[in-house]
Amino acid sequence: MRKTLTLFFLSLGVALFIPLCSVFAQVPDLSPIPIPVPSQPETLPVPVPVPVPVPVPKPTQFRHLISALTPVNVARICSSSYNCLGWDEQIWGENGKAGDSKALLAAIDNSLSYLTTNKAATIYRNYPIRGITLDRVRRSLLRFRQLVVSYDSPAQLQAAIRQEFVFYQSSGNDHNGNVRFTAYYEPVYTASRVRTPVYQYPIYRRPYDFERWAKPHPKRVDLEGKDALLGDRSRLRGLELFWFANRFDAYMIQIQGSAQLTLTDGTTTSVGYGGATDYPWTSIGRELAKDGKLPLSGLTLPVMTQYFQQNPNQMDIYLPRWKRFVFFQETGGAPATGSIRVPVTAERSIATDKSVMPPGALALINTSVPFPTEGGQLAYRTVSRYVLDQDTGSAIKGPGRVDYFMGTGKLAGDRAGVTGGNGKLYYLLLKQ
Repeated sequence: MRKTLTLFFLSLGVALFIPLCSVFAQVPDLSPIPIPVPSQPETLPVPVPVPVPVPVPKPTQFRHLISALTPVNVARICSSSYNCLGWDEQIWGENGKAGDSKALLAAIDNSLSYLTTNKAATIYRNYPIRGITLDRVRRSLLRFRQLVVSYDSPAQLQAAIRQEFVFYQSSGNDHNGNVRFTAYYEPVYTASRVRTPVYQYPIYRRPYDFERWAKPHPKRVDLEGKDALLGDRSRLRGLELFWFANRFDAYMIQIQGSAQLTLTDGTTTSVGYGGATDYPWTSIGRELAKDGKLPLSGLTLPVMTQYFQQNPNQMDIYLPRWKRFVFFQETGGAPATGSIRVPVTAERSIATDKSVMPPGALALINTSVPFPTEGGQLAYRTVSRYVLDQDTGSAIKGPGRVDYFMGTGKLAGDRAGVTGGNGKLYYLLLKQ
């Protein structure tokens, strides 16, 4: 699932991927919300840089990346375990809710599988921060897996992690560790294999000669028209993969990078990222705000969706402003896949800029995330989550951006659409 996706939620003003890759909405600028003890951890203290020398890579074209990750000291005395880094209650569950330890272990195994590939070997051979190597990343994952299997409480795991691992903090978007978080998800839509009077909006396969297309590539409007109904006049004629009744659904799949599909013939399948034209991300949310259609403040994906539902003619004006066009392949019901070509796991996979961050590595995030309440609303809580870096996106650039995979379906989409704000990002590597 490539991350243009991340883009969609970014489309709303922030950047979301498309190898799984989300973003259409301007995400509200939320700071992590303190959680009352003992049910939730308090706001985490700011870690202090470790006063020890760190191996510095040889000068390369990646010189600007040297400061992207810095070891920090988290061995400070805390008033309680809840307000220290690494308290992840979701692994074992709480308040009668089941934990997701099996999902976390599966995500770890997916990263371990990736690290055995030639691609991973090549990337880590050229990774600019010497202290972060393929072997160290792999051993760190193996040890973390052992700890998750061996322990049965967040306190035990937290203590072991703080004793055995080094925390490498991202410099963030301001060199003070502040990272902008958004979220993406895998939608579920109804589609048809053939065009009908109802199902008129297609998504396309990648052209067989795409690698030979001259640059600059055709723009979105050139390939599908302002109304997305260019049809037989399109250069993509004959490459239609599936058809949708709602134009915005087809567009959202390009934002999210993958989708599960329920077909009109009663069968199910899925689609994943198959390639894209070479254009940068454009925030449709910001375009709407710039033209005075919607206020930028509070512009979320649900707000954006409602606007286009009420003003469908405006899609002809605004959707083509994102010039990039995404192609797909049928994946037969397979789960959404990240840029490192392993499945992404709900609330355990993140997307980052892979020119900066170590692919497949174990990370820890601290940010505010919306959760459903008994009343059917969404309420924000500050979370400390162990995650695997398994995806990327065209809107996810630099050390100050993270896109958090929420999962599949409507609830995941509702949560992803209003996720946003600043937080912290750390990578965990064994001390030895």
